[in-house]
Amino acid sequence: MDEEDKRGDTRVPFVLRVHFQDRAAALNATENLSRGGLFVQTSEPLAPGEPVFLSVSFPGLLKPVPLAGEVVWVRPPRPDAVGGLGIRVADPTARQRLEGMLQEGVRRATAPAASGYRVLLVEDNPHVVEMYSYVLKKLATENLGGRVPMEVHFAQDGHGALAQLEARPFDLVVTDLYMPVLDGFQLVARMKADPRFRAVPVVAISGGGTEAQERATYLGVDVYLGKPVRFVQVLETVKRLLRIS
Repeated sequence: MDEEDKRGDTRVPFVLRVHFQDRAAALNATENLSRGGLFVQTSEPLAPGEPVFLSVSFPGLLKPVPLAGEVVWVRPPRPDAVGGLGIRVADPTARQRLEGMLQEGVRRATAPAASGYRVLLVEDNPHVVEMYSYVLKKLATENLGGRVPMEVHFAQDGHGALAQLEARPFDLVVTDLYMPVLDGFQLVARMKADPRFRAVPVVAISGGGTEAQERATYLGVDVYLGKPVRFVQVLETVKRLLRIS
């Protein structure tokens, strides 16, 4: 999005999976949408003026939608935000597709406050669990003002996570990928193969590098965060996936 788009268009925080065509499989995600374009969190080495061809999707809810655009600005990584690209969409047909997604984003963003959120943390390291729990508590007290319940459940591996998913509905799953018994890859594969769990957003957090990221992308995770992960990354990702302003 250019400066005029950013001033004149309403930007809606809306997380969609992004795949850049003709590039290495890497998991990217939108940060916001407007009528003129979108901002994508990504490490792809693109520069202003370069054309981009991508598709956006949300597994279980939105099939891949192709878009063509142009990079108009680049945000380098910084302590309080991951890097990314502002992309302008000029083609009228592509803008219509973007408009449809934007209307859905506005509908979700302006919907009445949820009666509560239920999040499942799948991690076998107690210190990491403590950090993620702190993020969710901060979200519940500061962003939700303690008015909307934030229920957090825990599982040490994929087997435990599947048992919890069977027992109750969840709004979000945050999982490690490398765990004993049943790892995160297998967990995601089973979730995406089951109609009951397919639409549940999944955040994968791992130090496995590019190989883990590509495999997680293929299996259908919605957001991949590489370790060491920053507190603000986890907080902002959870806020967007739960549509919390």
